Amino acid sequence: MDLPRHDLEVPQPDTFPFAMGTFDRIGPLSRAEFAHRHTFYEIDFVTGGRGSHVIDLDERPLRPPQLCLIAPGQVHRWRQRSPVQGHVILFTDDFLLAHPGDRAALQSLARRPARRLAAPDAGRIRALVASMDREYRHRDPGFATVLQAYLRVLVVEMGRLHRERPAGGSGPAGAVVLQFQELLADEAFGEWAVAAYAARLGVSASTLNEAVRQALGRSPGQVIRHRRVLEAKRLLAATDLSVAQVARRLGFADAAYFCRYFRREAGVTPGGFRGNHHDPGG
Repeated sequence: MDLPRHDLEVPQPDTFPFAMGTFDRIGPLSRAEFAHRHTFYEIDFVTGGRGSHVIDLDERPLRPPQLCLIAPGQVHRWRQRSPVQGHVILFTDDFLLAHPGDRAALQSLARRPARRLAAPDAGRIRALVASMDREYRHRDPGFATVLQAYLRVLVVEMGRLHRERPAGGSGPAGAVVLQFQELLADEAFGEWAVAAYAARLGVSASTLNEAVRQALGRSPGQVIRHRRVLEAKRLLAATDLSVAQVARRLGFADAAYFCRYFRREAGVTPGGFRGNHHDPGG
């Protein structure tokens, strides 16, 4: 079994890659209790409900009001004791063209756990989301541009809540790092060698190494290995693929080598990890 994958379905998807609404309006998939991943970003402003939210094996209790962010490729699911309430905001990279640096901020914020919002913060977010929802439903002239501006404000607010800068590095080096991170998140690329990333980005391996080390504090090789092991963990925990199938999916011709690689990076064998985390059915 492979992981279910959701595409963003909105009116005129080629021209307007954005959707939002309450959990009830978006429908049952917005509260899916099975492990799945998206081809788009999802921001959830959770105002009610009991249970927990699992993102990439990290399970956190719901403590409304709170903001949850899921980036493309991340695996998540809800575990509900009472239905999740609030608003869901869905959008693709195409909707961020006016502020491409927000993609780096969103990728960084997606690695941060959601936390309960203090009353003043919750009030600002509630008002902002309500304004976005009205704009989206009324669709007055220029509404797409207004929604992009609102989304920009929401990303900045989320960054402030986590004390993050709202955008990645500036200049050519910052652009290289942003493109590297985007390519790393693109499953269709399917490469795991630093040289392949450098060639795709049109820079030398040394230029990529210097830019990534300066921005992220790690080498490109370390970042790639972390991403590769994370994808292995996702597949081991949330699918019924065999260890050999997971190895092949991640470009390992030899399953035994994959097992050694995984144990070196994760500190446990693939089988041991699956025994502790496997939960494919929800």
